[in-house]
Amino acid sequence: MRRSFTSVLLALVLLVAAPAAAAAELAPPPPPAGEGSPPVGGGAESASWAKAEIVAVVAAGLMAPSVSEFRPEDVLTRGELAELLTALGGRTAVPADPARRVRLRELDAALVRLLGLRASARQLKATLAAAGLAPRSYTATEVVARLLGLRLNHPESDDRLELLPNDPITRAETAYSVARLLVLRGSGEAQAAGARVSSLTIPQLTDWQRRVLERAVHFVGYPYVWGGSSERSQAPFGTEVSGGFDCSGLVWRVYKLEPFDGGDALSGTLEGRTTYAMSGEVPRELRIPFDQLQPADVIFFGDRGPGSKPGQVGHMGIYLGGGWFVHSSSRGTTIAPLEGWYSERFAWGRRPLAEAGLAEPGLAEPATPPSG
Repeated sequence: MRRSFTSVLLALVLLVAAPAAAAAELAPPPPPAGEGSPPVGGGAESASWAKAEIVAVVAAGLMAPSVSEFRPEDVLTRGELAELLTALGGRTAVPADPARRVRLRELDAALVRLLGLRASARQLKATLAAAGLAPRSYTATEVVARLLGLRLNHPESDDRLELLPNDPITRAETAYSVARLLVLRGSGEAQAAGARVSSLTIPQLTDWQRRVLERAVHFVGYPYVWGGSSERSQAPFGTEVSGGFDCSGLVWRVYKLEPFDGGDALSGTLEGRTTYAMSGEVPRELRIPFDQLQPADVIFFGDRGPGSKPGQVGHMGIYLGGGWFVHSSSRGTTIAPLEGWYSERFAWGRRPLAEAGLAEPGLAEPATPPSG
């Protein structure tokens, strides 16, 4: 009877945590710079933002004997991570330095392995490397983690809480990820995500496509920051926040802020900073439909799909190939499939490489919807 009551209690707290930790996989992205209003003030930093997830993991017998003893603002240590993974059924060696702080990318990699998706992440990394995109050691595991919703995008007023891949991760952030993992287990969603990632193919790239996409992929793992356009600390609205990007800020950083050697004209193709401006700069007759996309094209999403006006375009990214793209949205800067909301709201693309006279036709394959 006691075991039955505990199981019921755990199920109830997971239901409380699920709305925050298990949001729709391809939910609409946050508003880009230029939409809505700038953040006003800033919420007081507290443990309350992860309260539901902390309750869930403690009820599962993880991380602390009680909610009051959880220490949400403390940084997770290697010793605590090893204990957590063991409690979740994983196998891990005793850390040589149990007091060392765990970085965000290390936690994500550990949880991806625990979900049985290490091989999928390795396949993704090999695909990116074979295309000449020089992925970082953590790029693939961050893509998988974000596809599964293991990372949280804080409200704009709390952008100061956002973490970079190498930043130490707090126990509160860890609780959010573990609560999501508890929801994923047994759902089949993790395995489906692994199959999708493993099936990614990238067509043969021209040299310029490769250079643009290598830079874009370089920023995978950075957080979504409203108004952000830099990998370094910034203050887009007067208050210093971490490095990171909103959707238009990522495209602006890749194409505009750092001229490519031998490609000065490329940075001049984009004139406005917002989704509205960049989508409206290309004449209607030069708008590129989905089935004619090529890698490194800039792509836009609007309220009415292809029938949208520039003022209705609220999201954008950079086409990777094979039905996937690089963007910054509610799950940070990552690679994602063009399906669900993104497929329904796709408006058009533009080709900055051609606008700059740098396109090399004949090498890239036409776009195809992602499999799965």
